Amino acid sequence: MLRRRSSLLIRPELDDEPLHTTLTDLRPAQQLHGLGAGRTRPLWEPAAELLRATGRDWDRRAHRVSVLAAGLPAVVSQRWAADRPGDGDALVLRAFVEATRAPAEGPAAVRRAEQTCLLAAGACPEDPVPWLALLSLMYSCAVPLKDAVPVWTEAVSRAPWHRTAYHRLLGYLSPRGHGTVPDMMDFAWQAAARAPHGSPVALLPVAARVELTAHRQGESTLAALGASGHWNEPRAGQEIDVALKGWFHAAAASHAEAVTDLNVLAFALTRAHLPDEAAPVFRRIGRHMTRHPWDLLPEPERTFVYWRDRLTDRRRT
Repeated sequence: MLRRRSSLLIRPELDDEPLHTTLTDLRPAQQLHGLGAGRTRPLWEPAAELLRATGRDWDRRAHRVSVLAAGLPAVVSQRWAADRPGDGDALVLRAFVEATRAPAEGPAAVRRAEQTCLLAAGACPEDPVPWLALLSLMYSCAVPLKDAVPVWTEAVSRAPWHRTAYHRLLGYLSPRGHGTVPDMMDFAWQAAARAPHGSPVALLPVAARVELTAHRQGESTLAALGASGHWNEPRAGQEIDVALKGWFHAAAASHAEAVTDLNVLAFALTRAHLPDEAAPVFRRIGRHMTRHPWDLLPEPERTFVYWRDRLTDRRRT
């Protein structure tokens, strides 16, 4: 079993191979003198080509922009924005970079990041992604929820049932964010109840229950001891059933963060002692483990491989 652990693919780009290729192409730039010396084309061009090819797939665009912003040297977005000041894609990437970095750099940087997010929104009026960058900035700065909800509304008005938008607000409502357990669970249940068939938003209550596990593990020792007990509640079974019927078994096109959702669902099914339902989920995951939520358990990689191999091998016999 341990020999097979090395075959896991644990990476923020998930199963997005064009995104992986772009990151691979650009990361060596950190090692070059002058960050781009000797290149025959602009340093930022691979990112520009990727986002141009993404087009109006707002779900995948949000995933790719957030991963690029976190995984590339900041100079890539700086150069791109400087070379193409009116380029909407350049502004959107720059907005995500600044929203990520600004809170640690002080109030002046936060104000600049806010302005960049609004500039990106103006340059790409149909795009929900700049509003998600602004929502992330507000989260990091602990802006009250009542001020954040209108920003979230701007995003979902442009892309109803946008998976990332719903998960960002769920994080805001989490007790580990700026909300409470009832706020978080109520939002998740209501969203899943209204979501169209096949939407990954059907998984939101399960994601909220995973977040509840993380919250309880961070509390007192006594609370941590019972952190997984809520997976045995009848409501947990109902939430898992909604996720399976409303998303996993639905004939829906795969979305950008499907690998993340599959890992959340597999984790929930193992916690709820539903191995038969977990087996096909693990088969669909294959090598693409995500660190969260398995990092809520001791030895995450070993645990993931144990369940995956045990369940998929059993189903073959």
